[in-house]
Amino acid sequence: MQIILDVSRLLESAQRPSPTGIDRVELAYAKRWCSEPPLPCTFVVEVPILGFAALPRALVAELVAAVEDRWADGDRSAAAAIRRARLAAPFGRGALTELLRRPTPKAFLLVSHRMLDRPGPIEALRRQGCRFVPLIHDLIPVLHPEFARQGHAEKHRRRIAATARLADAILVNSAATAADLDPFLSDRVPPPPITVAPLGIAAPEVEAPPVALRPYFVVLGTIEPRKNHLLLLHLWRQMAAALGPAAPRLVVIGRRGWENENIIDMLERCVAIDGIVRETGPLPDREVASLLRGSRALLFPSFAEGFGLPLAEALALGVPVIASDLPALREVGGAVPDYLDPLDGAAWRNAVADYARPDGLARRAQLARLAGWRPPSWSEHFAILDRVLDNLPHPFPTARLAAPGRAAMAGGAGSARNDTLR
Repeated sequence: MQIILDVSRLLESAQRPSPTGIDRVELAYAKRWCSEPPLPCTFVVEVPILGFAALPRALVAELVAAVEDRWADGDRSAAAAIRRARLAAPFGRGALTELLRRPTPKAFLLVSHRMLDRPGPIEALRRQGCRFVPLIHDLIPVLHPEFARQGHAEKHRRRIAATARLADAILVNSAATAADLDPFLSDRVPPPPITVAPLGIAAPEVEAPPVALRPYFVVLGTIEPRKNHLLLLHLWRQMAAALGPAAPRLVVIGRRGWENENIIDMLERCVAIDGIVRETGPLPDREVASLLRGSRALLFPSFAEGFGLPLAEALALGVPVIASDLPALREVGGAVPDYLDPLDGAAWRNAVADYARPDGLARRAQLARLAGWRPPSWSEHFAILDRVLDNLPHPFPTARLAAPGRAAMAGGAGSARNDTLR
C-alpha cells in the first residue's frame, strides 16, 4: 500500500510557539513515516492555485526535527526548514503525477480536517485511484455552534458532509466522536466504516520542580468559552475574597482564542484575582510539563471535547485531574480523574479546597488510582491504522446515495470539474 500523507498543516503551524492537538497528530504521523523505508509514504502539501504536490522526504524529516525542537523547548526557530519546504513544494507536481500513474494500491491520509470544506483536490485523487481515509477529531462546531467562531459551524458541516460522501474508511479519536459522527453517514449505502484509534501520548521528560510556596492548579487550553475558564475565574475570585493571600494559585496556560471578551476582562481587569491568577500564554511543552508536575491538579471544566489531550498529558505525567463529566474524557481517563458537572460551581470549589490541602483525601485517592493508569501510545494507534489500511476495499466498492438526508442537507457537494490535482 502506497501512502500519500498531507502535511500542509504541519508546514503552516511549524512556526507556532506551541501546537494545538491536531498539530500534534499531524506531527506524529509525519514522524512515523519519516522513520519508515522511503517507498511506503509520499508526503504532499497544498500549493496555492496548483493543488497537491509531493514534498521531498528529506525536507519533511528536517521540518519534523525542527518542529519537535521548537515545540519542546521554544528556543529554536523552524524558519529555515519552513522556507526550504515552501520553495521546493511547487516543483513536486511532477513527482506526484508520476506516482499516481503507477498501478499500486494507494491511500490518501488527511489527519487535520484541512481542505474537507473544499474537497475538489481530494475528489481528484480518488478519481485517480486513491482511497481516502480521514481522521475526524470532533463534531463540536456542528453540535455546539454556540462555541464556534463566526461561520465555523457551517464550514465544519461541509467537512463532515465531504467525509460522508468521499471517505472509504474513517478514523476517529474516541467512541464519543464515532457516536457523534455516525448519524451523518446515513446517506451512504453502505456507509464508510468508522474505526476508533485513540491518540498517542508522549509526555516530555522533566525533573520534578521544587515545591511551590503556595499550592497551585493549572488550566491548559485555548482561552475560549467552551473551555469554561469563567467558572474557574469566578471561583478564584470567591476564594481570594475568603482566604486572601492564603488562597491557592491558578495558572492559565494557552493562547487567547475567540468569543472570549468576558474571560479576558476577568484576566485583565479583575483586581480581586490579581496576584492569585497568572496567565502565561502559550508555552513550550517542557515548561508546560514542569508546571503540571508541580501542581496540585489539572483543572479541565470543559463543556465539550472530542478526546481531551490535556487530561491524558497530565495523567501521563502523574498529575491528578479534576475534569468535566464528559463521555470522551471518561474514555481517556477511565476511573482515575474526579469528574464533575461543568456547571456545578460548589462541587468544583469543594474539590479544589480538598486538593489544595497537603492531606486532601480526594487527591490522595486519585493518586492511588493513577498508579494503574496506562497512557495510550502512538504505536497502538498506528497498529489500528495499519489494519484499517490493510482492509480497504480494492477496487472501489459501489456505493449509492440515499434520498437527501442530514449529510446532504449539511452541504456536502464538492467540486468535480476535472481530473487534475488541483
